[in-house]
Amino acid sequence: MPHIHQIAVALLAIALPSTSAQSPLTVTGLRWEYRANPVGTDAIHPRLSWRLESSERNTIQSAYQVQVTTDSTDLRTGHRVLWDSGKIPTDASLFQPYGGPPIHSRTRYYWHVRVWDARGHASAWSTAAFWETGLLNRSDWTAQWIGPPASAHDSAGAPAPMFRRAFDVQGRVLSARVYITSRGLYELHLNGHRVGDDLFTPGWTGYHTRLQYQTYNVTNLLVPGANAVGAVLGDGWYRGYLGFSGTKNDYGTKVALLMQLEIRYANGRIVRVTSDGGWKTATGPIQYADIYRGETYDARLERNGWSSAHYDDRAWQPVEIAETTTAALLAPVSEPVRRTQIVTPIAILKSPSGQTLIDLGQNITGWVRLRVRGRAGTTVTLRHGEVLDKAGNLYTANLRAADQVDRYILKGDGDEVYEPHFTYHGFRYVAIEGLPAPATLETIAGIVVHSDLAETGTFVTSDTMINRLQQNILWGQRGNFLDVPTDCPQRDERLGWTGDAQVFARTASFNMNVSGFFAKWLADLAADQHPGGSVPWVIPNPLGGDSMRYASAAGWADASTVVPWTMYLMYGDRGVLERQFESMRRWVDYARRRAGSALLWKTGDQFGDWLALHSDDASYPGATTGKDFIATAYLAHSADLVARAAAVLGRRDDAQQYRALFNQVRDAFRREFVSPNGRVSENTQTAYALALNFGLLTDAETAGAARRLVDDIRAHDGHLTTGFLGTPELTHALSRNGYLDAAYGLLMQRSYPSWLYPITRGATTMWERWDGIRPDGSFQDVSMNSFNHYAFGAIGDWMYRTIGGIDIDPEAPGYKHAIVAPRSGGGLTSARTELETGYGKLATAWRMDGNAFVLDVTVPANTSASVTLWNANAESALESGTPLRQAPGVRSVQQRGNDVTLEVGSGTYSFRVHPPRSSRP
Repeated sequence: MPHIHQIAVALLAIALPSTSAQSPLTVTGLRWEYRANPVGTDAIHPRLSWRLESSERNTIQSAYQVQVTTDSTDLRTGHRVLWDSGKIPTDASLFQPYGGPPIHSRTRYYWHVRVWDARGHASAWSTAAFWETGLLNRSDWTAQWIGPPASAHDSAGAPAPMFRRAFDVQGRVLSARVYITSRGLYELHLNGHRVGDDLFTPGWTGYHTRLQYQTYNVTNLLVPGANAVGAVLGDGWYRGYLGFSGTKNDYGTKVALLMQLEIRYANGRIVRVTSDGGWKTATGPIQYADIYRGETYDARLERNGWSSAHYDDRAWQPVEIAETTTAALLAPVSEPVRRTQIVTPIAILKSPSGQTLIDLGQNITGWVRLRVRGRAGTTVTLRHGEVLDKAGNLYTANLRAADQVDRYILKGDGDEVYEPHFTYHGFRYVAIEGLPAPATLETIAGIVVHSDLAETGTFVTSDTMINRLQQNILWGQRGNFLDVPTDCPQRDERLGWTGDAQVFARTASFNMNVSGFFAKWLADLAADQHPGGSVPWVIPNPLGGDSMRYASAAGWADASTVVPWTMYLMYGDRGVLERQFESMRRWVDYARRRAGSALLWKTGDQFGDWLALHSDDASYPGATTGKDFIATAYLAHSADLVARAAAVLGRRDDAQQYRALFNQVRDAFRREFVSPNGRVSENTQTAYALALNFGLLTDAETAGAARRLVDDIRAHDGHLTTGFLGTPELTHALSRNGYLDAAYGLLMQRSYPSWLYPITRGATTMWERWDGIRPDGSFQDVSMNSFNHYAFGAIGDWMYRTIGGIDIDPEAPGYKHAIVAPRSGGGLTSARTELETGYGKLATAWRMDGNAFVLDVTVPANTSASVTLWNANAESALESGTPLRQAPGVRSVQQRGNDVTLEVGSGTYSFRVHPPRSSRP
């Protein structure tokens, strides 16, 4: 049966008059898989995407043509094309498969695309894009793993080893690439220059099974004659302190380097400079570097020119050939970690304890750039913290064993500038000691560091507190999306907690393009998943012992189903479902076995609704809602998602099997936990929210459950009581069931507990707890009190979908067909929401204009949208001053009770509704 959008293309071709005018259509935004123009890829069946731009409304692609070649000039001439797709009749423009000859290593593939609109008019060819493959086969690697010799006593916490090798370049170089990875972290240098701007390479993966390598174009760094290459290694996640148990060496005890430089000369000759026994090693200024504990850098020990050809390395030691690895060597699919912003301090403070404190004004993840001048041997100490205590002293008790201290020892050579290399911190305040002269606002600058993901969402309202909340959500994401989705960036944890990622994935997908980021993380999840199906608490999983290594908790392990499904919805990425389906199914099968014949999961350790509020003890980290209730609800939810994924993938038997399982668990859940009048046995906000949103109630039970949920909120004076699992579902459960005002009431609540309460206490990121700082100014439990923790920021999803009114049609994911239905309330008088989808910008902006409600909507080319105008009349509402039924681009208009629903094609629209809207209960 044809999809609605295939029918739309055909109808548009009939309805639109033919014209000989040139199509106003252009093709932009070409992407290979998840990246634009990547260097060093390993997908042998890549997928290609593009965007359409048009000045006309109702623009739909009816066909496309892709050409691929290995010489960019061939695209201009049309000669020697490696692959020509021909004219493919479809409106699909995301993740279209390359269908040419097999992909080869070390090859740059150029491609361009053109499209046809519904009239049959062709666009011009797009500007050419490219992807370049890395080393696709293990046999492509001729380099050897190298490390410090045994005599160097290399171990965790030891000075960072440096490696170098001199070589000659003889002839005109056509191109040069470095392929490199390490056990531990590396920095690569060539002829005295740092190569690339990537940080924390090769990244954090399950190192025993998956190890990333990077590819760098170093053609312009080579010089005729003598050259030299060098690298510095840090402990990183591989052997530094990791986790909350004070352990190190979780993946190994010895750092090692694998590097392959391939030089291609104009005469066709290829020369390789590889890591091997001919390299030399020494230590240098980085005397200590640990992700949790900080870095000590002695500038007096710098080896000037160490990665230059003419450096005298006679005192350096020969390297040792290190043990190889059985892990798969993989090219990255996501953007690397980079420096992304510089934050200028706003104040210099003097604490009661006498410390000099510098306030950045924003809680960030990264480090500081220190500028200093003084005598050789002077030590400047930088201590990092997120908040000040009531007295005004730097508060660090919540860091536990993570010192977050950097030390810089001056070399005494004029102005000196220092940034750490192999550590990062979560902080707003810096206590600085040992400065030769008083600090100024120019002494330090905050360097923001995170995965360099494109920020795709914008959300601004008429309320400054809500706007600050959105900024806190975004800063929480910036601070914790550092190669993996961590829980926090400051204490001795910083792990890829699955539950946090699961509840935040939808919000994250609005704020940033996280498609590749989560594709990488989900591959690690599948790799670290137990063969029996259990999913660890954290991914990648360094936790030791089988009891922790394979421990699973409902709501946490369900990241294995929720996150792939979310990526499919947000980006239209069917491939993520294909890759993760076995992992999704194995998890549900495991949970099904734990539930037993009664299909009620009552066994095993669970986190429950983590950090939900108790009336008797607000600091308790468990949940007011029964853990068996939550585990069983999530079993049903994940079975539902696996059934949906199977249907998308055409796996009919699997779809039927898991649909049946969902129905069976739902029945068991209702028998155990639900009364006929909709009373849920747990009678908590989280219980009602999960039951309502996961489809676990009948229609007859739903109204009573929603009413009881509102009653509970009123019983708590308009406050929430939910934890990590209940909070993302709470406002959705209200607004979907006729209680929009109650949802808005929770959002706008300023007193504790609420989303806005931390802002009244000066928060610039999301907190782990509702009361990280209590109303009396005291702190919560020091053992678990992060001030940069994105989980409760999942409210962002409700704001974007309800206030902004931008939502997905599951039958046309990736916003191919958007649902636009903004709901005003909470005293807001305007809101502007924008999202860069795979097709282009999807945007809404509504405002009250006198006695009228005005809604501006932008729908990107090659998509359509259903737009709902609440409390509107189809005959009096206008679009750009024109009656709705006469407006260009408006395909249909329906009056549904008090509301109007329109189907519109691409373009920008301005709707005006009289009389003024009011939010409905």
